[in-house]
Amino acid sequence: MIRRAVLCLLLMAGSAGAQSQWNDPRTMAVVRTAVVHRAEQLADTGLVEYQATAHGYLTFLVQLGAGFPTPPKIVRTDQLALQVYWRSPNLSKQRIIGRRDTTLLPTDINYHRDHLGIVQNNFPNIIRLGDGDEVHDVPHPLSPIGLSLYDYEIADSLRIAIPGQTFDVYEVKVRPKDESNPGVVGALFLDRHTGQVVRMAFSFTRAALIDPSLEDISIVLENGLIGTKYWLPRHQEIEIRRTGSWFDYPVRGIIRGRWEVSDYKINDPVPIQTFGGPEYEQASPQVLAQYPWHGNILDSLPPDVAVTTDEDVRRVQAEARALVREQALRRAEATRLSARGVSDFASVNRVQGLALGFGVEQHLAGGFSVAARPNYGIDERTLRGAASLNWRNATGAVLRLYGERVLADAGTEPERSRIVNSLAAQEFGSDATEPYDLRAAGAELQLPAGGVRWTFGAAREYQRAVAIHARPAQGTFAPTIPALDYEPWHYSLSAERGTPISLGTFALTGTLRLDAWHLAQQDKCPVTQAGTACAIAPRDTRRAQILADITGALGPVGIAAHTDAAIADAAGAPVAPQQRVYFGGPITAPGYEIHGLVGTRGVSQRVELRMPVPFPSVSLGTFGRSPTRATLAPFFNVAVLDGPNNAPNTPDLTRAARIFPSVGAGLLGFFDLVRVDVARGLRTGGRWTFSIDVTRDFWGIL
Repeated sequence: MIRRAVLCLLLMAGSAGAQSQWNDPRTMAVVRTAVVHRAEQLADTGLVEYQATAHGYLTFLVQLGAGFPTPPKIVRTDQLALQVYWRSPNLSKQRIIGRRDTTLLPTDINYHRDHLGIVQNNFPNIIRLGDGDEVHDVPHPLSPIGLSLYDYEIADSLRIAIPGQTFDVYEVKVRPKDESNPGVVGALFLDRHTGQVVRMAFSFTRAALIDPSLEDISIVLENGLIGTKYWLPRHQEIEIRRTGSWFDYPVRGIIRGRWEVSDYKINDPVPIQTFGGPEYEQASPQVLAQYPWHGNILDSLPPDVAVTTDEDVRRVQAEARALVREQALRRAEATRLSARGVSDFASVNRVQGLALGFGVEQHLAGGFSVAARPNYGIDERTLRGAASLNWRNATGAVLRLYGERVLADAGTEPERSRIVNSLAAQEFGSDATEPYDLRAAGAELQLPAGGVRWTFGAAREYQRAVAIHARPAQGTFAPTIPALDYEPWHYSLSAERGTPISLGTFALTGTLRLDAWHLAQQDKCPVTQAGTACAIAPRDTRRAQILADITGALGPVGIAAHTDAAIADAAGAPVAPQQRVYFGGPITAPGYEIHGLVGTRGVSQRVELRMPVPFPSVSLGTFGRSPTRATLAPFFNVAVLDGPNNAPNTPDLTRAARIFPSVGAGLLGFFDLVRVDVARGLRTGGRWTFSIDVTRDFWGIL
């Protein structure tokens, strides 16, 4: 990668000398020399002025979901070209002479002016970011006042190699003496012979971040020796992460800036009027339009900007946490609304009818919080909900103790977003859930490790069937499943891999879930006077499920494959309806009745192609315009089931193994946020089906 070609850090064996300590005489002598030389360069009469060009990218990305398991998605990228001017002692001007952008999701983001340019002179003695809205008046660690506010330690001696130049440097760790004050946390790389700043890589304490939504800010500044004595900017990176939530659905916004500075002209006269007006200025639209860009903006975007957090930025974040206590970097949280998404406030299903709810979470000391989410079904006239005591630590581990009475869904995986399911249930009597009553009290532990989010659970449950209470505007609801009435212990283990595993040009993500239900004492079946049989809950039931997605491309054509495989077993006894495998619907078996395919073992496999096609663009006001393309996605799907078909709304199919293929096509439009599917089932029970929904990445907030 370009990044690795620009910078290489190699350990100099035996050069570090004796182990340093915080603020020891050797370290402080190095730091004081750096402070003096930094001031000398700013006042150096030999450096009167300079001009240079800078090329960079400013990219806005988002991450969604608990623990942010998937890589950030690009929302918008701006590519910029700057003309940079500087004159002694402190005049600076940066003029944007080229700018183009591409918007991949609707956004009206506006960047702060100082994000549109580079950092001059490794920041002044007082650091500000975001025009003072993000970081305000933080003392520079290499300023005269910084010497009394920071601790320093020589961590190592290194050799930094930049194409054409090699420097021996000290890596000096820096942290505030008082971690509760605004300050810098990170590393300074100082030339061993001159004390000049070769590189700075740092973050900030929590107290330095003005905006409460800020999670952290990471900055990397690299300088090169221009001429024979002037250390001036060469490469810069900044990452600003803001974290919030859409109800209980975590959302992270990321701004990444990346700059390369070159073509320096030292002491070439610059007219004084050049420095008039604001420091950051944009040329006229006519000038911007004439800039000679090459290729497509996304094609030129460096891979480490587009996909995952840059390694240098990730190192800054890790080192900052190692230098100070986690509390000095953590945001304070208070009482807030708590919900899984919009549908927790209002939804419709065939059991409750219109269900109204809300949620609240109160954060306590030490990472603890309490939460409650009640909801009431208007037609069912029943109060349901959940309450929990939660503990979360800085590594992302979560322990939850909970009690709940909810409508559980026996479906293998959601066939629709919850908001679309509510509309379909209310208007057409189409409810894509298989509800049953679940009362539970238990504990759940979530642990992130090795790129996988592990979840362990144990609970005592009471499960029973529910009745239909609602009436749709038209049509009728399908019957609910005849769930068995029993009280098992439930043990579960799941492993979710949201960060893709590379398989050449393809990427794999997936989830494995294992469940076990155990009855401490099996119920006896009462014999009625009529001699009719009754259903006995199995003593032990085990269920396993794998969900996997593979995405990639062959040339201009994208390929996506989705697999859902599940098996349930009750040691020879009939599997309870609420633990069976349910296929049918837009996701698991398009072209067949929703959950009309039922068994105890099953696999649903979809393979689709994704091809860009022209599409009308519409104006979105301040959010820009929708793209002039959409994605056509023809697909083939096959569902294979084994075991008795006991679906309540379909005729029994007597074959032990049943294969249900279907074909169809999807169209993803409006920034690929909305998907329309038409499909046809090719076997018995198959039919034409039509569905429209938002793309699955956003189901969690709906």
